Amino acid sequence: MVTLDVRPQLLDTLSALRDRVAAARFPLPLEGAPRARANRDELLAQLDDYLVPRLREPQAPLLAVVGGSTGAGKSTLVNSLVGRRVSEAGVLRPTTRTPVLVCHPEDHHWFSGMRVLPHLTRVWMPRDEPGPADGALTHGRDSSRTLRVETVETLPPGLALLDAPDVDSLIADNRVLAAELICAADIWVMVTTAARYADAVPWHLLRTAKEYDATLVTVLDRVPHQVVSEVSRQYGALLTKAGLGHVPRFTVPELPESAWGGGLLPATAVAQLRTWLVHQAQDPAARQYAMARTAHGLLDSLKSRMPELAGAAAAQYAAALRLTSAVDSAYDSEYARVRGRLQSGAVLAGDALKRWRAFPLDCSADELLDALVESLGALLLCAVTAADERIDEAWRREPAAAAPELADRDPAPESAEHRIGLAVRRWRRELEEWAEDEVRELERSVAPDPEVVAALAATGLLGGRRARSAGEGLAERIGAHGALRLRDRAGRLLAELLDRVMHRERERRLAPLDALEVHPEPQAELIAALSVLLKER
Repeated sequence: MVTLDVRPQLLDTLSALRDRVAAARFPLPLEGAPRARANRDELLAQLDDYLVPRLREPQAPLLAVVGGSTGAGKSTLVNSLVGRRVSEAGVLRPTTRTPVLVCHPEDHHWFSGMRVLPHLTRVWMPRDEPGPADGALTHGRDSSRTLRVETVETLPPGLALLDAPDVDSLIADNRVLAAELICAADIWVMVTTAARYADAVPWHLLRTAKEYDATLVTVLDRVPHQVVSEVSRQYGALLTKAGLGHVPRFTVPELPESAWGGGLLPATAVAQLRTWLVHQAQDPAARQYAMARTAHGLLDSLKSRMPELAGAAAAQYAAALRLTSAVDSAYDSEYARVRGRLQSGAVLAGDALKRWRAFPLDCSADELLDALVESLGALLLCAVTAADERIDEAWRREPAAAAPELADRDPAPESAEHRIGLAVRRWRRELEEWAEDEVRELERSVAPDPEVVAALAATGLLGGRRARSAGEGLAERIGAHGALRLRDRAGRLLAELLDRVMHRERERRLAPLDALEVHPEPQAELIAALSVLLKER
């Protein structure tokens, strides 16, 4: 006999594993990312809505979730099993997001709280109300997604039925909700029809149930009495071929009450299914087997699902590393290039060179500094622009770079120019302050103009061989030691400027990628959590 293991250590291990799964992120648009996100969400739903609650409270009622495609007759089937209209059938069902859970009044407390399906707001009605009304009571965290809880005396204690939305609904939220509800089931009741039993949707659910070794029962609904034997035989053959020949199978005939908006089916039409469900809930051995099989099936599925998630997490991190490496390579290359150009005096060109040749007769120190600052800013902006262009070219070859978040660049084209301009002007102010300090220390009756000193220092530093005379002029005004000291300070300021600009622009380019928080830890943490669970089992 298979039994449930409810040791506290196992629950603690599962909780830790659940946290690791929840922390896994797959934001980069890689080929396997959508599947990884879907697998993570499905696994979280199964852990939160079924496995952990079931292991914590094995005495809670069995929950049988009735699922299937549009028009399969799920609501009519549930109503007929309980002998009362508790779930609205007909044209309204595909457009509603409100699933219905039915249980005995004694079991109401198990489902009115957040034990299972904690993300659904509870809605229940006064006993004389047939459906949702203004006086409905609610309990939960998300009022936009609700679960209506109904109690009926005709359903035995220990058994609850849940009528889920259509798994192939035109509304995406309905499909997601239906998948979440099925993940909360002790027993999966898969409903299809004589006309649609070969469709892809019901078979996807059946294969999923087989993959997880869940306790499963199938219902072939709305079967015309003339072809009951033939359709049942063909459906059984398909189940056997799929490795599901052992699954209990029930047939419900097509009756006038089966039509949209129809009433309850005769009790005899669903008697066999009802007897089977009641037996699962009331027979201790059958109940234990149904719960344990679904729980162990889910636990066993972790052996393949967790490594798959870990592999997807590793692929995300590898892609993030490639994107980061492209940024680092581009900025490192441009950093080396612009440093070499600074050393060669590339700043002293164009208008700056013209101003220097006119200094001091036809150009003031302020105008010369303005020209040098503008030329220096242009050189740095050119380096940043070139680095970004190299990054764009490299990222175009990376599928991961197609993430919308990574396309969120500077809102204004001039923002990089503005940032660099501020940094260069700050460098100028600091240089001017150092020049003032040097002039202040001179023991002369007539001190040189600090702005002239700053202009000569900047020209000598940025002009290379073409600005040798600037160094000589500086030494004449503040002395050789002062000129050397100011030159060294200005050089350190320039190196700090280059480092600061390139670092900040590199970090700006990496910021959207960093915000996605793609780290190496999830891969190891997922595998470690699985390893601990396997040892605990």
